[in-house]
Amino acid sequence: MPYKLSATLSSHTSDVRALSTPTNDLILSASRDTTAISWQRPSPEAQFKPETVLRAGSRYVNSVTYIPPTPDASKGYAVTGGQDTVINVFSLSSPKDDPDFTLLGHTENVCALHATAGGTIISGSWDRTAKVWKNFSLAYDLKGHEQSVWAVLAIDEDQFLTGSADKSIKLWQQHKTINTFERHKDAVRGLALVPDIGFVSCSNDSEIIVWTFGGDLVYTLSGHTSFVYSLSVLPSGDIVSAGEDRSVRVWKDGECAQTIVHPAISVWAVSTMPNGDIVSGCSDGIVRIFSESEARWASESSLKAYDDQVASQALPSQQVGDVKKSDLPGPEALTTPGKKSGEVKMIKNGDLVEAHQWDSVNFTWQKIGDVVDAVGQGRKQLYQGKEYDYVFDVDIQDGVPPLKLPYNVSENPYSAAQRFLESNDLPLTYLDEVVRFIEKNTAGVNIGTGGEEYVDPYTGASRYRSSASSVPTSAPASGYMDPYTGASRYTATPQTSAPSAPSSAYMDPFTGASRYTGTPQPAVPAPAAKILPVSKPATFKQANVTAMQGKLFQFNEALQHEISTSSFAMYPDEISAIDEAFNYLSQITATPPRHPSNSLSSAHVDAIIQILDRWPPSQRFPVIDLSRLLVGFCPDAFNAQDVKNRFLEALFKAGEWTTPWTLPLSKPRETNILLLLRTLANAFQEGTPIDGTWVAQAFEALSQVPYTSLNKTQRVALATVLFNVSCLTLRTPLEVAPRNQLLALLLRILESESADSEAVYRALVGLGNVVYATKASGPTLVASQIGEISQCIQALPNSFSEERVRTVTAEIGALL
Repeated sequence: MPYKLSATLSSHTSDVRALSTPTNDLILSASRDTTAISWQRPSPEAQFKPETVLRAGSRYVNSVTYIPPTPDASKGYAVTGGQDTVINVFSLSSPKDDPDFTLLGHTENVCALHATAGGTIISGSWDRTAKVWKNFSLAYDLKGHEQSVWAVLAIDEDQFLTGSADKSIKLWQQHKTINTFERHKDAVRGLALVPDIGFVSCSNDSEIIVWTFGGDLVYTLSGHTSFVYSLSVLPSGDIVSAGEDRSVRVWKDGECAQTIVHPAISVWAVSTMPNGDIVSGCSDGIVRIFSESEARWASESSLKAYDDQVASQALPSQQVGDVKKSDLPGPEALTTPGKKSGEVKMIKNGDLVEAHQWDSVNFTWQKIGDVVDAVGQGRKQLYQGKEYDYVFDVDIQDGVPPLKLPYNVSENPYSAAQRFLESNDLPLTYLDEVVRFIEKNTAGVNIGTGGEEYVDPYTGASRYRSSASSVPTSAPASGYMDPYTGASRYTATPQTSAPSAPSSAYMDPFTGASRYTGTPQPAVPAPAAKILPVSKPATFKQANVTAMQGKLFQFNEALQHEISTSSFAMYPDEISAIDEAFNYLSQITATPPRHPSNSLSSAHVDAIIQILDRWPPSQRFPVIDLSRLLVGFCPDAFNAQDVKNRFLEALFKAGEWTTPWTLPLSKPRETNILLLLRTLANAFQEGTPIDGTWVAQAFEALSQVPYTSLNKTQRVALATVLFNVSCLTLRTPLEVAPRNQLLALLLRILESESADSEAVYRALVGLGNVVYATKASGPTLVASQIGEISQCIQALPNSFSEERVRTVTAEIGALL
């Protein structure tokens, strides 16, 4: 179940900066209104009420923690810290105006507190130290950080973690440093224990990192678009985070499972209860509780009021990326599903610019506010201590931390591209594609335009659309998209003004940090790179296994509950096989990947074939998407010739391949065709044998489709299929008949395509590979084929003047 609002607690008059939720019936909140509040409820059915207001100081109260009951305090203690530099300890069983204990020693703001079950307290301060207190007396001074200590965590009575604005985390045994963790690029703001693994940290660099205590990085969670201030861990082990992008995010198995947008500028604090509820504290002074249990959800009217409040917020344009209002799509763009939880789409609704966020749990767009000042603004981005006009977030693959691609409009894009490739140890053969990406995105990224789609410079893949989000559309694109995963990060802020325009980027009010920090590699003049041959196929293996699984079983349940369709629903043995397939994929796509002990077999493929044969067209797409991943990650299950032949037959049938191609195609059919082609592209990956009747079967089917009936994303996918086959021919030459089929298909794309350079480029490289392979190992081309190829490559540069097209056509001409 998704998390939904359960309760709203309003008593603070300023930002809620810290929370502690030790039991299901107690919440401690600390605020800049100079108070801390103990919220309690007498029973699970009752509402939380402010039982005690603790006058914890005369200035901001920025931290709070809890000590469990002792003989002297039957309800335990609330511990607070703030700008007064003192730590106050209040008994909750007999609260009074004056604290029971006052701990003195810090010289600046006490911004972090944590306590153990035994009553040991650790505090962090702007004075660059952390302190450990036992029996309400100073036990250790933890000195070693070079800047403010923003986060503290007591592992046990003698081991502690501290996180600092100096970007480091230190592990202490009593007062001695035993390990230092350095990976974050900006101030470390939060720490939490992760059972059976180690701990998790968050930072102003927008990243969340899970570590072992030995210093190994387990995985990184990327998705927040600004500073991440606070972390907590659910009883299930799932991670919850909160930050400057107004959101609380729930992370399951390394993926963002839900984004909860708040009607506030900042979500300063997040904490979790033993029952799994999530509590947040915001800049609007409100404490909110969210629950996964439907029994604890607020009333329908309260939920609607909350959604309306979120939708009515005014968002600064710099918070969601630059907007050119005239280029935005209308409300009809919201009929296209999103690609991942948290994606933001902007539309023009009359004279207003609205921001909507994709809710992958409820499979709907949620309005999160009205965008104000929606014009391009000149501002710089900081990266590694230097200013850039653009800093793009680049995801190489799901679950892997994004790479930063900094660029100034005044520099040579080839130098920036080479610096990016070399600093990230990526092949220079992708130089032209990175340059093309830079040129596209710095020519003016207009959110909502229907222009060229960004492409992956490494695989050539267009925007990935997982499950329902794979629905291709002719509607305009919706916002800056990451060229690798399609994620809407809005971290690249293209500008139209001169590079010297004054900066207006948001700064952390406490650390002074901008969103991006740390030293670009020195630029090196770009060497000329030869493109042909290209031997590595491009696969579509991006995976949101959880979302795909949820959608498939949602459809199955819908089929079960209708008398007219109940016979289509999955049988028990099919459910078992599909569950095993998803379990396998969940492990193999995890970060880091886990290698399942049991591999999948032809029985799992048979289950998919049977479901594809029965299910209605509108509900096939998650099954085809599952096929795409199984072909990509478990090709051995398809090894048997008869299995592969039957699977291809079922796949093309699911795409209604023999149905007349009358335009416009229905949306379900468009989706199924796109996923079919991506599945087929994965079938031709490295190591795939290309002998047997299945290759001819695939070529024969592909030759039947009128090329002009395919939309842009489908054309790119088709070109990728053929390109992948061409890569395999470099190692295993095709017989004359299938080779000629491949050539004919490639030439048809090159001769028919008039607008999409990406489909042309992939087909052109595929053609170059085939010509290269025939020169190396035969069979040789006949004169008529050479003539048609020559005529084609002479004409292409007239229609597609890109450097990469001219380069490949020249290389093919030289081979001929």
